[in-house]
Amino acid sequence: MKDYVGHLRIDLNALKQNYIFLQNTVKNNTEVSAAVKANGYGLGSVIVARTLFEAGCRKFFVANLDEAITLREQLKEPEIYILNGFYNAYADQYTAHNLIPVIDSLPELKQYKDFTHVKERSLPCVLHFNTTMNRLGFSESERTILFQTPSLIEGLDIKMVMSHLACADEKDHEMNKIQLSVFKEISQYFKKIPSSLANSSGIFINDEFHFDIVRPGSSLYGINPMPYKHNPMKKVVNLCLPVIKTRTVDKGAHIGYGATYRFKNKTPIACVASGYADGLLRSLSNKGGFYWKGIRCPIRGRVSMDLISVDLSAVPEQDRPGQGDFLEVLGEHQDVDALADDAGTIGYEILTSLGTRYEREYVS
Repeated sequence: MKDYVGHLRIDLNALKQNYIFLQNTVKNNTEVSAAVKANGYGLGSVIVARTLFEAGCRKFFVANLDEAITLREQLKEPEIYILNGFYNAYADQYTAHNLIPVIDSLPELKQYKDFTHVKERSLPCVLHFNTTMNRLGFSESERTILFQTPSLIEGLDIKMVMSHLACADEKDHEMNKIQLSVFKEISQYFKKIPSSLANSSGIFINDEFHFDIVRPGSSLYGINPMPYKHNPMKKVVNLCLPVIKTRTVDKGAHIGYGATYRFKNKTPIACVASGYADGLLRSLSNKGGFYWKGIRCPIRGRVSMDLISVDLSAVPEQDRPGQGDFLEVLGEHQDVDALADDAGTIGYEILTSLGTRYEREYVS
């Protein structure tokens, strides 16, 4: 292991076990797909998808065409769905790589149906309905037109109908019931077509949200799908950073850009080789902390591009780390949700921000 860059360890067995756990959690006839967008939530979409395929996953969701093609070049068998839809200017890429767009408006539907006429065959797609989240999806007025005009979808191979939950991580939020009610009405119109509503957190509201297919993302990677309860998922990511300098700072001295922290006592510190260029957010400045032998070492001063300084005062002098030792960022004593809390964000942002300078190790 290199002693001058951070070490990012990704536990593929834990990833696989998380998938199996979710499959055992949903109703018997519900299929668990996987969201592997944003490069597999920062962990590597191809190796993540390959691992989940080995665990039984046959449906993968990505954000855009480039992500889909990258995945298809390495995995020939599974169904790959593009959440951001159909890009008409690149229409031939969908058939060339056997990709399935998620259609979310009448104009987009017309473009895709025109493309099927050019190809002279039925092509697969997903219909995405807005159920009050108000980002993507057929609007209520478009939905009415669609229901009143069945010819608009004739000849299409509709793989599923879907919507997306806005507040699933708040189990008792009123939006969950509203969206469930609207989606139930929609799914009744498409009785012979699989329906999909739940994301990671939606799985744990109750099994009414499961329908035929669930689409977890974050929970697969170890993020807690139930912030209101103990995390049932296994930790997938371990990150440790090398100490490149230790020193003792005098009482009254400052540290880092902007001199935002002043030491009240003579203090031992360690500088570690990582920063916001590696996905450790600047908002962790004077808030977050790393661990050495189970002892929390608070961040002092601002997180800079390549360096972060931590306070070693709590560590007995004879046990303090030195140059070349590694401090735990994510691991036994701190998970991604805890680090995200310190940064004032969510685990999704932490994982998807992980930089390319880490030495990555995949273990199974």
